[in-house]
Amino acid sequence: MANLYKKDAPFQVFISFKKYLDVLEHIRYNDRLEYRVNYAESLIEKTKNFQELRDGFQDLTLLDKYEDLIKLLLADLFPTGLTNNEIKAASIPLSNITFNYTERFKNILKDAGKDFEIELRNINDDEFYVFCCCLILQVYFKRDIRSTLPFYYDIPNKLGIMKHYKITVNSDFSDIYPTEEALIPEDRIIDMLLENMDDIKLWKKYFPSKSWILSGFTIISLVDCTSEVALSDLKSSMIQIDPENLTPDENLEEVLKSYFDVAELKFGLMLFNKKEKRLEKVPIYENVFTNHILDFWINTFDEEVQKTTFENFNYNSKPIVVSNVSNLDAHVKNLPSFEILIENNINSFMVIPIMKDNELLAIIEFTSPIPNSFNGLKLKKLEFFADMILFSLSRFTFERNNQIEAIIQREYTTIHDSVIWKFRSEAERYFNASLAKKIYTLKQISFKNLTPLFGFSDIRSSSEKRYNLMLEDLNEQIEALHEIFSLINSDSEKYLLALDIFENELNNEIKADTEQRLQRLLRDEIHPYLQGKLELKSTKEIKTKIKDYFAQVSQNHLFYNHRRSLDESITLINRKLADMLDEGQIEAQQLFPHYYERFKSDGVEHNLYIGSAIAPDLHYSSKFVHKLRYWQLKTICNMEQEFQSFKKNMPISLDIASLIFVYNEKIDIRFRMDEKRFDVDGAFNSYYEIIKKRLDKAHIKGSSERITCPGKITIVYFGMENQKEYLDYVAKLQKKNILENDIEFLKVEDLQGITGLLALRVSITQHQEIQ
Repeated sequence: MANLYKKDAPFQVFISFKKYLDVLEHIRYNDRLEYRVNYAESLIEKTKNFQELRDGFQDLTLLDKYEDLIKLLLADLFPTGLTNNEIKAASIPLSNITFNYTERFKNILKDAGKDFEIELRNINDDEFYVFCCCLILQVYFKRDIRSTLPFYYDIPNKLGIMKHYKITVNSDFSDIYPTEEALIPEDRIIDMLLENMDDIKLWKKYFPSKSWILSGFTIISLVDCTSEVALSDLKSSMIQIDPENLTPDENLEEVLKSYFDVAELKFGLMLFNKKEKRLEKVPIYENVFTNHILDFWINTFDEEVQKTTFENFNYNSKPIVVSNVSNLDAHVKNLPSFEILIENNINSFMVIPIMKDNELLAIIEFTSPIPNSFNGLKLKKLEFFADMILFSLSRFTFERNNQIEAIIQREYTTIHDSVIWKFRSEAERYFNASLAKKIYTLKQISFKNLTPLFGFSDIRSSSEKRYNLMLEDLNEQIEALHEIFSLINSDSEKYLLALDIFENELNNEIKADTEQRLQRLLRDEIHPYLQGKLELKSTKEIKTKIKDYFAQVSQNHLFYNHRRSLDESITLINRKLADMLDEGQIEAQQLFPHYYERFKSDGVEHNLYIGSAIAPDLHYSSKFVHKLRYWQLKTICNMEQEFQSFKKNMPISLDIASLIFVYNEKIDIRFRMDEKRFDVDGAFNSYYEIIKKRLDKAHIKGSSERITCPGKITIVYFGMENQKEYLDYVAKLQKKNILENDIEFLKVEDLQGITGLLALRVSITQHQEIQ
């Protein structure tokens, strides 16, 4: 048995002309007009030897075999006088199989190309099946169901423009009846089905596949509604802005081609920056939009003329339409910027300012290489979705501002995701009070009884290196100036003497203000003097030396080459270590939500605060502290190993030393409005901060050696309980070959007001990845 549907359906389908032949039989015996009786009788006689036309068939080759007979049979339904105007065909019910086309329909399919297959638009398999079931309910069960689902064919024309045709269906000559396998559901079942339109399994239970017969044919008529469908698509694409994923609709250009009926169309848009009074491209659409006309316009006028034009838009925002570029005035064609239009093969265009509250929001352009593609009528079509463009741009601007605010919050403030809920709750109270015209004072944001975790990876001896590299830079600069002045040999003795004094200070008895005084001398005297030499008739050698010298001078008038290499190395270390810490936080937050902050200076330090106050809706216990402590130790070891892998590629060789401080007492933190950051709250809690600040340079008790050491991790704590806990963590990482078996047990020197600190220190295995 042939299946005439590509999709599964509750029908077996047979092509049949029985119901139409029955109409002819009625005319034959009942019509009073003799010519109609004779006509009906003639058609019936011509088909009486082809019983399959009445009984029904599934062999599609018979459509070709009986093509002329079917055309003659259906002549009353397809008048010859309308064949070049109507888009009409016979069809197998609810399928894409069509036949007996009008001439206009034939020409449309011919222009679409021989490989084109006609298919219904935007209906999936499940929707199709349920629609077929609804047809059974409507025809056989006499339920008053009016389908609101419109059917469309999308057919390209010979220029490649996608045309959209709405389909109307006449089903007068088709019938539906059950097979022996069909189920006849009760009224209550039908009601239940209609309440569950999306439950395909339920529909297939009561209307099994191919359990009904659909016999006959339908007549489909097509109406060109390209503009309406394209307009709907345009509105949909403009409304659907995902604030989490501001990505362009890359099909937008094709939709615009259909709407304006322009085969080769390009679309461009630039936003107006009101503050800086200039046009800006929309970054996400750079690969979709073109801005050739706007580029031409920008390059034609100077900045002041452009600003004046923008201001004039407030009073006259009339669009510009150029049907044929070749008709432009000669002086426009002679402008250098006119080459932009020639290079991009633009022969017709429209430029439309988008205004909101009499202020310029954006400018859009439409261009085409085909002359006369745009005119006043095409501009009129723009009015139908101008409001949607305005809505879309306003919403895009709103969402962009939201995203910018989110970036500011993420990158420039310390309001972490784990605590944002409390800020939001307080902000909601303030907002609701303002709506009710009530006075509300924002309350302090604080979290109590938290367990803190602190750690850092410090770049060792960075200050000393920076000092030594500063000496190298300044000595090289003085040497370069000596070479230049030795060539000049006139009126430069005072500068040579001053440089000798500075060179002696740098290498023997440097003072606190030596660098600043040298900088002033260079800025106020030596550099203006050298600039003058470049403008005078100096020798080529002198000018070359002076130019080479200035090429090495930084904005603060000093050589900065060696210190720049150090700063680049420190930046690289900070970025890589901070990125690893941030990535690891994704895993850590899954253990239990906690407040996290990190700081970059000469190294990276971080603070973690965990407790029930951070996530009051979740069950909290001390086991989460232990899990987070192990995560912290593992992550810092990973950071150390990663540092060793990229250390050799740095401009300046550096080392880092890492430390973890274990503190058991609970502390409170409070958001300081003046500093826009969290800090420990109360005098008792400040003891914790004092210890943190003094650990960096602390030494082993009775020794001049610092407790931190490159290649090792140091864990500082107070009691034996913490020692036992961390020895367990260390043992786990030793089994993973992450830490070496060389644990040192240390006492930390007494710090001001702080005694009794202990430490253990262990080497980190090189080049192993933590699992």
